[in-house]
Amino acid sequence: MEESQDITVNAGDIARLASVGRAAVSNWRRRHDDFPQPVGGTASSPLFSLPEIAAWLRRNGKSFEVSLGDLVWQRLRTSVDDLRLGDLVGRVGAFLLFLQREPEAWRKHGTQSLTSLTAATTDLPGSPDLRLDDLALVRLVAELAAERGPLDTFEFLCERYVEAHSRQLSVTRDDVAALMSRLAGQDSGTVLDPACGLGTLLLHAGASLGQETNETNALLAAVRLLLRGATARVVAGDSLREDGLAGELADAVVCDPPFNERAWGYEELTGDPRWEYGLPPRGESELAWVQHCLAHVRPGGLVVILMPTAAAGRRPGKRIRGNLLRTGALRAVVTLGLGGPDLWILRRPDGGHPPSRLLMMDASEDLSAVEPAWHAYLRDPEAEPSGGGRTVRIIDLLDDEVDLTPARHRPQLGGPDFLRDFTDALNRFRDTSAMLPVAPPALELLTERQDLPTTTVGELAKAGLITILQAPAKMTADEGPLPVLTADDTALGTPPSGRTTLDPALVMIRPGDVVTTTLGTVRVVTRSGAALGPQLTLYRVDPQRLDADFLAGFLRSADAARVHPSSSRLDVRRARVPMLPLADQRRYGTAFRELFALEDRVRETTTLGETLIRLGFDGLVDGHLRPCDQGV
Repeated sequence: MEESQDITVNAGDIARLASVGRAAVSNWRRRHDDFPQPVGGTASSPLFSLPEIAAWLRRNGKSFEVSLGDLVWQRLRTSVDDLRLGDLVGRVGAFLLFLQREPEAWRKHGTQSLTSLTAATTDLPGSPDLRLDDLALVRLVAELAAERGPLDTFEFLCERYVEAHSRQLSVTRDDVAALMSRLAGQDSGTVLDPACGLGTLLLHAGASLGQETNETNALLAAVRLLLRGATARVVAGDSLREDGLAGELADAVVCDPPFNERAWGYEELTGDPRWEYGLPPRGESELAWVQHCLAHVRPGGLVVILMPTAAAGRRPGKRIRGNLLRTGALRAVVTLGLGGPDLWILRRPDGGHPPSRLLMMDASEDLSAVEPAWHAYLRDPEAEPSGGGRTVRIIDLLDDEVDLTPARHRPQLGGPDFLRDFTDALNRFRDTSAMLPVAPPALELLTERQDLPTTTVGELAKAGLITILQAPAKMTADEGPLPVLTADDTALGTPPSGRTTLDPALVMIRPGDVVTTTLGTVRVVTRSGAALGPQLTLYRVDPQRLDADFLAGFLRSADAARVHPSSSRLDVRRARVPMLPLADQRRYGTAFRELFALEDRVRETTTLGETLIRLGFDGLVDGHLRPCDQGV
């Protein structure tokens, strides 16, 4: 791809283009006198001419690639300053939505069809005129959309935008967002997020309502949702002060609100009818968000909201916490990580008999335990769920503190139960650690780096060596007769745990398929009979020309080498794979397969070791264990 003369790049961009770390770029600048001089930016964040950088990399034999996507992104960054970059990305998104909705108009009339853009995107928030003035940029974006599709193009640009503004933008963690979506049941009815940011929590909902304080983020969120074909409405404005969705009732609400905001509108909202459970204290803005969410969900509907750990026990909020418990609105409090956040699950009272117990659990070591515990609680709120969760009598929580911190309400260790748990953990740790191989696979150490001719996954796909498949866009994985391999199954290496109904659009996995998650897990499938689940990508190789374990190893390495770890998605089509004879591929594949197996065993041993350590501390402190001369 020819580099435009007026496009600039920063050090991070150079690192990405050359597939190296930022430290390597810094070393090049120090050690090479002929490294291009900055043409703009600041002393701490200099900008360089892309053509000059490309020429230097070629001159010094550095492997690099300027893809069409890189060219579009760098042109965007060069066109405006950082303060207006989000608005420009949003306008590009409006154009992509127009391309998706009016493809014939673009094919027939090109840039002249842009006069129809405003009429085709009236459901976007913000300025009624979202047209782009840079027609060269418009053509580049259209070319990229023809290559990757409008949705994938916009997700790519949004991802780069988040990377560039990682300190200003707060994005919900992918695994937490997916968990919240599943708990809320986003495949049924309308879902609302009153602090929707870039729309992350609404991406899997069929019908969405959102509000976002920042106008640019509201536009980006709306484009992301509408490009997925969802029924969506996003409004800009402060949800607490200026409720743009007043009177709207959703089937479920998901929310990751801003934490610890004192200027949330306490003075002007003192008499607001949303405070059904009590006026939120000035320093408890999160409790205002909880009640705002409850006011926007239908009776019986769920609210899944992230909360800071301190909100479960701060004294000023105890009255509201108590009222949420008494009415049966608050149903579960789950710790998601050391230091938080916590996940609160609420149900708006519908006149039924409220439960007498609250589900509490610490899922900081295993998020996959949350759903089974929640569904068991839904089936019988009065029973003690199996697994990591437990229920606590609400009457026992309504004391002078109303402290709902899960760590404060861990079950007391019982003699027989503790003996069983500790002995089981000890035996499993011994068995698993004994199975660890004494050494990694046999690998030869080379005195000089071996340069191999490479190609990309995209080129392999074009040549027919790889077929890339994904699950249907609106597939469900929680009910039905057919097993589904989920993202959690892939990450944990466990058998398919999802269920779905028969559908000819499903992708059925086969032995030898390579499956990847958005978070970088890579596995080679060994069994058939299950459907590919959401948020997974499948790479089906031609076994006569490409070894599956060989491909899996390089896909894993490509993800681990990402320059920006904050990125939620890897552009796998650009991942480089050596061009080797099949026999050599299989030798590499065998080594990769052994490393994958070692990684799983080490991970399992680490998890069991952490459990054993926790039980050991608990047992010594609570009197169920004591030191002995010979050890355990």
